[in-house]
Amino acid sequence: MTSNETPRDPHPYVGMWVTADGHIRQELLPNGRYDEARGNRPSAYTGSYTVTGNHLDYVDDTGFTATGDIRDGVLYHEHLVLYREAD
Repeated sequence: MTSNETPRDPHPYVGMWVTADGHIRQELLPNGRYDEARGNRPSAYTGSYTVTGNHLDYVDDTGFTATGDIRDGVLYHEHLVLYREAD
């Protein structure tokens, strides 16, 4: 980092999001990547995401696309409902 660069705080949506049963865990990373575990399959899906307002656009590493929206602190990702994991 040069002296002219200022570190940015991560986006408020960065972090772990989990289904109510804990089966699906989606981590939104600060570098614009995500890593989704399903059951005992770590990194079942990985790819990139972008955030526009409360809307997320996903592109997984195979080229598949999906969307999500954050409403009232809940991530609605296609047919999934994920909750912010408590610290």
